[in-house]
Amino acid sequence: MGGIHTNSDKVKSILKILDELYPDPRCSLDFTDPLQLLVATILSAQCTDERVNLVTPALFGKYPSAKAFAEAPLAQLEQDIRSTGFYHNKAVAIRESSKIIAERFGGQVPRDMETLVGLPGVGRKTANVILGNAFGIPGIAVDTHVSRVSTRLGLTHAKGADKIEQDLKALLDRARWVKFSHQLIQHGRKICTAKKPQCPICPLRPHCDYGMDPANFPAI
Repeated sequence: MGGIHTNSDKVKSILKILDELYPDPRCSLDFTDPLQLLVATILSAQCTDERVNLVTPALFGKYPSAKAFAEAPLAQLEQDIRSTGFYHNKAVAIRESSKIIAERFGGQVPRDMETLVGLPGVGRKTANVILGNAFGIPGIAVDTHVSRVSTRLGLTHAKGADKIEQDLKALLDRARWVKFSHQLIQHGRKICTAKKPQCPICPLRPHCDYGMDPANFPAI
């Protein structure tokens, strides 16, 4: 891939450290079935997973199926998810996607990328989250953390989530895709933050283009 500037030894070193730091990463959204994960992932846009997890228990109790979400009065659904932000667009996406799932797929969330991205409010990131975590189908979900950390590490120089996804897939075995996504998300939240990355204490720094660039750490 044209956006990749790395080698297999670097990737192996990064994976080894990530496995030590985050040996058992998982999706931080709470869910018990694919529909719940779809709804939670839509709600997580521009919102923390912690906030979503506060909202979803009551939400899933009130709307236990795709049919229930599809038949929900829009104004009521908006109020139910209001605290997650952008509640109008999210409510529309949830209701319309649920209507399609109920009417075309017997209430069951589709298990393939092409169909999922055809649902309102579902892009490749959301689809990969659902496929990987609800169905065990490998994929790399490129959110802001995955994009930022992989770019700083030098695993991709691509612009745009879709191109970054393809670059990262080319570097890793399929069996690593979902775990790797979760590891980068955790690392992005805990150490490689957007505004003030903690490079001096980062175990990945020796293998990181950003962390080892003197321009980012001028001498005092």
